[in-house]
Amino acid sequence: MAEIAFRNVTKRYKDTLAVDDASFTVAENEFFCFFGPPLSGKSTILRLILGLEKPDAGEILIDGRVVNDTSPAARNIAMVFQNLALFPHMSAADNVRFPLKERHEPPARIEARLKDAAEKLHIGHILHKLPGQLSGGERQRVAIARALVRDPAAYLMDDPISALDARLREETRVELKRIQREAGRTLIYVTHDQEEAMSVADRMAILERGAIRQVGRPVDIYDNPATTYVARFLGSPVMNILATRRMGSDYEAAGRALRVAAEDAVAGAVELGLRPEDLHVAPWEGGGEPATVTEVEPLGGYTVVTLKAGDQPLRAMLRGQPEMRVGAQVALSCDPAKVIYFGAGGAALPRVRGARQ
Repeated sequence: MAEIAFRNVTKRYKDTLAVDDASFTVAENEFFCFFGPPLSGKSTILRLILGLEKPDAGEILIDGRVVNDTSPAARNIAMVFQNLALFPHMSAADNVRFPLKERHEPPARIEARLKDAAEKLHIGHILHKLPGQLSGGERQRVAIARALVRDPAAYLMDDPISALDARLREETRVELKRIQREAGRTLIYVTHDQEEAMSVADRMAILERGAIRQVGRPVDIYDNPATTYVARFLGSPVMNILATRRMGSDYEAAGRALRVAAEDAVAGAVELGLRPEDLHVAPWEGGGEPATVTEVEPLGGYTVVTLKAGDQPLRAMLRGQPEMRVGAQVALSCDPAKVIYFGAGGAALPRVRGARQ
């Protein structure tokens, strides 16, 4: 097991700031996920942990020891690269065996580890094939198996299951979580798929242009995003971010179609955030300002409805398949406790129960 920490780490590539003063700690035996858009620094962070890159500033620690100048081999960390890096002249079985053979493990142990990894990742029937004879998804599973057969201090995985079909991707991420828990090893995982990040991570970090914007449990970040960037980035459909103003005892948004009772005092609120599943839609029966339905997307267990209120579009996610037609006028409401308020700089604002503005 390994605790891995960054202390004010910065990495540049000429004029590109890949990692910007990053500080975080991944606990022992934690499944930690980095989630962000392309070029946000996710893969660079993994390469820094592995030792393939050196930081321009700051310290990288493994179990409390600074490893900035420690070679990759001495760090005892297994990596599954995004490009997989399989040896093309070796069979799948020999690729999986390779790290154990390099360490001169006993043949019986090598074969036992190979069999165990093959069973967990469903690759027993392709072990005789060369990488060029495998599909993209099969190559990814072989690369994961090669990492699993080792006994490292930590596993690093860079978007390791993106080439799998949806069903196998779901099975594999559940299996990875089980394997990590049973192995008792730290696992740091990079993905562009928020469903993966939300489902497997004990904690996650949201990245933007090399900077860490928020770290926490997925459910906590989802319910309490620190900024409008995090709020919009995590969630599908994305959170509605609406301009708001205080009107007496209420906040008013969406062209006056949404009024929220001001149970809490929120100083300086200029926008409010509301998840689509927390926006209530009902037939308009007069009174107040209506919103207009512009799109209806039935998705089986729920329906996504796009609305226009004033000059601002917003989306609601409704359970089941309610009767809803394009052009209908509807009334909007919400639970005030579900609303998040943001200031002029985009940061979430604290709510002070019982205070007055």
